[in-house]
Amino acid sequence: MTLTTVKASDSQLNNGVVVAIRGSVVDVRFETQLPTIHSMLTMGNGQKIVIEVLEQRDSKHVRGIALTSTQGLSRGTTVQFSCQPLLAPVGRGILSRMFDVFGNTIDREGELTNVKWRSVYGLPPTLAQRSTNSEIFETGIKIIDVLVPLERGGKAGLFGGAGVGKTVLLTEMIHNMIGKHKGVSIFCGIGERCREGEELYREMKEADVLPNMVMLFGQMNEPPGSRFRIGQVALTMAEYFRDDEQRDVLLLIDNIFRFIQAGSEVSGLMGQMPSRLGYQPTMGTELAGLEERIANTDKAAITSIQAVYVPADDFTDPAAVHTFSHLSASIVLSRKRASEGLFPAIDPLQSNSKMATPSVVGERHYELAQKVRKTLAQYAELKDIIAMLGLEQLSVEDRAVVGRARRLERFFTQPFYTTERFTGKEGKLVSLADALDGCERILNDEFKDYSESSLYMIGTIAEAKKKVEASSNKASADA
Repeated sequence: MTLTTVKASDSQLNNGVVVAIRGSVVDVRFETQLPTIHSMLTMGNGQKIVIEVLEQRDSKHVRGIALTSTQGLSRGTTVQFSCQPLLAPVGRGILSRMFDVFGNTIDREGELTNVKWRSVYGLPPTLAQRSTNSEIFETGIKIIDVLVPLERGGKAGLFGGAGVGKTVLLTEMIHNMIGKHKGVSIFCGIGERCREGEELYREMKEADVLPNMVMLFGQMNEPPGSRFRIGQVALTMAEYFRDDEQRDVLLLIDNIFRFIQAGSEVSGLMGQMPSRLGYQPTMGTELAGLEERIANTDKAAITSIQAVYVPADDFTDPAAVHTFSHLSASIVLSRKRASEGLFPAIDPLQSNSKMATPSVVGERHYELAQKVRKTLAQYAELKDIIAMLGLEQLSVEDRAVVGRARRLERFFTQPFYTTERFTGKEGKLVSLADALDGCERILNDEFKDYSESSLYMIGTIAEAKKKVEASSNKASADA
């Protein structure tokens, strides 16, 4: 491993000695000059063990967290440091590449060229630099654009337990961002499975979107220090494209809960007193330090979509509550909808967006979204009656509501480009105008004589008519 974090000359280095090791936490004694907070220490054979200084214990001792494995480290090992923090590569040369927390390439595609190195500890844009315009970020996914519109330069959370489709939805948004907005996508994997990174890289390469994409991974098998810092590295790269190249950036984080979890591990190893449910007492500050750097300026924007694992599907968990406070939109994935085959498995009644107001999305969009929500809410209330008494016991009006709601639910399903090889269905990208048109026509009972299956897994509403025509033609040919 080539560590690019320490670039100082020998004259800048000040030797110390390891005095204690507790897992990933290392105490080091320096006789002359103490390293500054966040500076990098290197030690071991070939200087392959890297420690980040987090505390100055007294006039001669510092305590740091390892960003690499501490295997083979022992007391008395000589330690070197420079006055530089963790650095990240920035520049056009990072496009289409995959990185670890040190900025080392892990895609076997050769050395980096045409890059500069910057500290990962950037500051959020000042209030004077921020844009005051509220704009919608179109994703091409019907249910999101109609009911949970995302903010350009905002933060959206994908909430859900394990296995309900968070990563698939993020991957689809990468594809749509590059195809529709011609921007840069940065995927940051925090504490996720190793195979997901390899699969995502291969899929993006096959889809020919890698030239406008950067990937970073701090995987679940890596030390907590590495997982805790990979988010800052990704943000440093995103800020370069926003501020220096003035390009819009889509920053996808999978999974922000693992960032909080890594912070909790670091806090525990450092000996801090835990707060409620075992989380670190500084969770709010650490999360805000990351989230506030995601913003839109008057020139370009970083739009972030973050997968949020919800422990035991408990939305009152402190990690979920703190994350909610930073978001302009919350997309909640439902295990029940996933079990019914309604993909994307987004719960339309639990999901919400601060952008869904008439002043931002317009009167027509707002009114349609409200009617859709009302119809789906009425259907949810009637489900118990239907389960007990049957659909026939409902009034004519209630039966019409149920029909509309079930057709809307199926219209909101959508085939994805990233699942084509599993489903055999060609992916669809649907404009907001087409999605609104389809909802309006369903609410006006234009499709009440169509089967529900004709609206399942289609793009625009026009495809339902083609589906019905194709099936009737096939029936005629068979007869």
